[in-house]
This record gives sequence, C-alpha cells and structure tokens, in this order.
Amino acid sequence: VVIGVLHWRLREKSVFYTVSLGLIAGGAIGNLVDRVRLGSVVDFLDFYLGSHHWPAFNVADSAITIGVGIFLVFNLFFEKDNDSG
Repeated sequence: VVIGVLHWRLREKSVFYTVSLGLIAGGAIGNLVDRVRLGSVVDFLDFYLGSHHWPAFNVADSAITIGVGIFLVFNLFFEKDNDSG
C-alpha cells in the first residue's frame, strides 16, 4: 500500500523512482512469500572474503538494498530543488 501511494504521488517523476520502488516492492513481496509459506526467509547467498564471513542474504534482500540505493542517490544528487527559481 505504501509503495502504491508513493508511486501515485511520484508518477510524474523520473523512471528511477519507478525502478527503485519496483525493486523495493518486489523484494518485500519475495521475502513476505517466503515468510508466509515457510515461516522464515531463506537466505542462500553465503560469501567469505578471506576469513571474514559476510552475512547470508537472498535475491530479495539485494533488490531492496539496490532499490533503496537508487532512490537515495537519485534524491540526493539528481533531483532538482523545487524551492529554487
């Protein structure tokens, strides 16, 4: 619902908003499906960097992280200030 309201309010914005909100919503739905179906989220990507163990994650987590990153970068660096001019 929150993603839908944001999309409706920002529909005249850049494609970056749509992509970022799609990634966030898709990741959230993917994790929700796992949680409802299995009772927990399956984290299957597990990496080691030398002796350092990176926390396990899944594709949905990656989609959420990338979506939030795109949203923040676009808002911080590319969105024009509406109060100026």
